[in-house]
Amino acid sequence: MSTSSTARSIIATVLGLAVAASASCAPPAPRTARGDPIERSDLVLGTVCTLRLLDGGSEAALDAAFARLREIEDRMSANKAGTTVAAVNAAAGSGPVKVPADVLFVLGKALYYWTLSGGAFDPTIGPVVKLWNIGMDGERIPSVSELQAALPLVGAGSVRIDGAASTVYLPRAGMLLDLGAIAKGYAADEVGRILLERGVKAAVIDLGGNIMVLGKKADGTPWRVGVQDPSDDRGSYIGIAELPGGTTVVTSGIYERYFVGEDGVHYHHILDPATGYPVRNGLVSVTVIAESSIDADGLSTTLFALGLERGMALAESLPGVEAIFIDAENRVYASEGAGSIFRLSDGAYTMATLP
Repeated sequence: MSTSSTARSIIATVLGLAVAASASCAPPAPRTARGDPIERSDLVLGTVCTLRLLDGGSEAALDAAFARLREIEDRMSANKAGTTVAAVNAAAGSGPVKVPADVLFVLGKALYYWTLSGGAFDPTIGPVVKLWNIGMDGERIPSVSELQAALPLVGAGSVRIDGAASTVYLPRAGMLLDLGAIAKGYAADEVGRILLERGVKAAVIDLGGNIMVLGKKADGTPWRVGVQDPSDDRGSYIGIAELPGGTTVVTSGIYERYFVGEDGVHYHHILDPATGYPVRNGLVSVTVIAESSIDADGLSTTLFALGLERGMALAESLPGVEAIFIDAENRVYASEGAGSIFRLSDGAYTMATLP
């Protein structure tokens, strides 16, 4: 028997605002008086997405934001028939496919993080993802021979992009593009843009745990975002980060999507492109705090895959990026800037420093 953690999703919640994703969709929250919050939740991008407008905006702003989320899903999902990514995958080894500008942009970012990580982050991991199918029906442990057949199809360096023609080509039949580790970050950035364009002055964007805060709180205090306890239910946090508006918090962890095999081993969804197996480096989660959600999304997986020492070194080298690492021994490591905005509150965890 296997156990999935899809209901626990990613790992941050905005404290005191009741915006954590729930298990069911809720109707639009009505405006009861001028200035009251407007909130809506819907199932999109494979998760429950919640938008809460705290100052300014309208139901029309929410309509526009959710329409954009559905458009991004219809273009970038690798698990839905008829999407742009599905068309690119179907044409692998046959010919290039014309794609919209946003798909080119997100793929370009994914390839940037492939380069930055030395291949640890790879948007062509799709053939291996499909074998494991973690978080989906039929999740299982692939055989060694299956992985050996799939791994030669993984390699973002072979992806061919023609910017002038707006096309993407996967040159080997069987290659599969998967933007799941970065597309939700792009979606959060897009929702933020749309809300600001429509007069929203303060809001919380929660795309299944990918958090973005916009504007200023009414009382002028910083936004308070909890970092999820990897060993507890979603909404339980180990500490608080105090952040200005225009900040995003994204986490990758081994508890987000996983199953326990008949061998009793915990298999999570962050896969090593070199081996085809889940990354095993002693980490249980990595949280990234940044201004750009697409960068935070790509980096959370990248830093996790690189491991504590290499991941921390990369985080420290990037301007405007902070990171919080949690290992299997309940030790918490924070980048220099994160240490000034994050406070640990759970006594089961301890702050630690690299030697």
